[in-house]
Amino acid sequence: MAQSRLGKLVAYLRPHWKQVLLGVLALLVVNAVGVYIPLLIRDTIDKLNITFSFNEILHFVVLILVLATVMWVIRVVSRILLFGVGRQVEFDLKQKIFQHLLKVEPSYFSTNTSGDLINRATSDVENIRRLLGFAVLSLANTVFAYALTLPVMLSINVPLSLEALAVYPFMLLLVQLFSDKLRTQQMGVQEELSNISDLIQEDMSGISLIKIYAQEENERRAFRHLNERLLQANLQLAKTRTTLFPLVEGMSYISLLVLLWLGVGEIAKGNLSIGNFLALILYVERLVFPTALLGFTITTYQRGEVSIDRVESILTVEAKIKDEPDAIALPEKQVKGKVQARGLSYTYPGANTPALKDVSFTIEPGETVAVVGPIGSGKSTLANALPRLLDISADTLFLDGYDITKLQLADLRGAIAYVPQESFLFSTTIKNNIRYGDPAAEQPQVEYAAKQAQIHPEILNFPQQYETIVGERGITLSGGQRQRTSLSRALLVDAPVLILDDALSSVDNQTATAILENLSTGERKTVVFISHQMSAAASCDRIFVMDKGAIVQTGTHVQLLQQPGLYQTLWNQQKLEEMLR
Repeated sequence: MAQSRLGKLVAYLRPHWKQVLLGVLALLVVNAVGVYIPLLIRDTIDKLNITFSFNEILHFVVLILVLATVMWVIRVVSRILLFGVGRQVEFDLKQKIFQHLLKVEPSYFSTNTSGDLINRATSDVENIRRLLGFAVLSLANTVFAYALTLPVMLSINVPLSLEALAVYPFMLLLVQLFSDKLRTQQMGVQEELSNISDLIQEDMSGISLIKIYAQEENERRAFRHLNERLLQANLQLAKTRTTLFPLVEGMSYISLLVLLWLGVGEIAKGNLSIGNFLALILYVERLVFPTALLGFTITTYQRGEVSIDRVESILTVEAKIKDEPDAIALPEKQVKGKVQARGLSYTYPGANTPALKDVSFTIEPGETVAVVGPIGSGKSTLANALPRLLDISADTLFLDGYDITKLQLADLRGAIAYVPQESFLFSTTIKNNIRYGDPAAEQPQVEYAAKQAQIHPEILNFPQQYETIVGERGITLSGGQRQRTSLSRALLVDAPVLILDDALSSVDNQTATAILENLSTGERKTVVFISHQMSAAASCDRIFVMDKGAIVQTGTHVQLLQQPGLYQTLWNQQKLEEMLR
């Protein structure tokens, strides 16, 4: 698994390898200069023991200042380059996640909450950015610091250098002992963050319901509970980190004490010059910071590992509904609108009872067919199957004789305009909502679609008319207005097949009937009208009656009223409800 994560990191960095290489080379130069400066100081000190020359001291001071300035500038450049790579990877990952989420089928979002997905696309991607910026920089800096400093230290005095650095293997062992615990605790923090994101997302979407039922206090308690769990998870992680880091830093300073203790004796014996002793002190001091930083680097890496797993769990999800390599192109202009089902069956994952059971029918081009039936009879499942929002079996559903599983998805969905039960509107103008399927549509086209959907007169009464902002999810509009705006959006694209999945439930029967009559005038399109409004359904060319996932009756309104059965029962029930109102 660790190797797999390392491979992912390399894959993230590969598009930006030139910038990474420049940043790493800059760090190499920084460390090389950092190793040379103590040697320069050593030579200066040793020369002072022999002859004292102010001009020579000034020469060394200026040289050291110039080298330190060059080192500082190059270090800044390395940070800009490597931190910039982290930002680039953050950008790339967010793009990949969003593009991938657009490809997966809607059922994926029913098992993965939006709050968790948002947290992964923000907090987890940010952790990876830190890993690829700060951690790569500090890791490369540590490697170069040891690789360049150790040989010079050993060349000065081997025993003293080894004794001073003898504690460092114990520091690495200590970090390794804490690593699993840090990873587990970091995973806990990320999960608690996702839980809070889920609650905030739900409460913001359902704020009206919360107020209607006066549940503000319960939601406040629920948020406090989750917030406390996040606090405890963060405190546990902080406790582990604040235990590890001082230990690592403290152990690193032991090497300095060892050097001071033993180095004085070596000077007294004449085995070590004062200049070499000061150089060793500077070198050990140089290694203290990258070694102490190792703890932070490990934590960043642990956090990044967890986030890599969480991000990759999204990116590795294979879309079940996708174009086959030999998918057939079907231009919209060639589509006539004939829809057929042959033994169509579908069972939702995890369910025991099929939602659709051996459904067969034929809808001719330009025909308006109503689909009615009790709740849970499979009407919406049928509606979702037609544009292939469900992973249905091959050779069960056809458009103009083509198996829809063999068609290119873009062509199939371009031929079908679908208005689902939930009339979702974006937080923009009414005009932009209506022309969402065709952003280049002009005002006359927008208005024509609105007139067909019987919403145009009401839009003209709005303060800004078609430029009125509808608010999040269309909150400023009534249920009927939202449905008719969604219908306008579907009518604007002028697809050969139109599916209305209970899309006029908030519209009165008279308006719903007028809308269906509008659809039957001019160039007719194939309309599948799923509804509980029996009066509107009665005006359709034919009616399919569904029950328990199967079509149990088919015919016109007149024909079905003459047949004892479910349709007659549903019709009588609605008439009785209308009389009791």
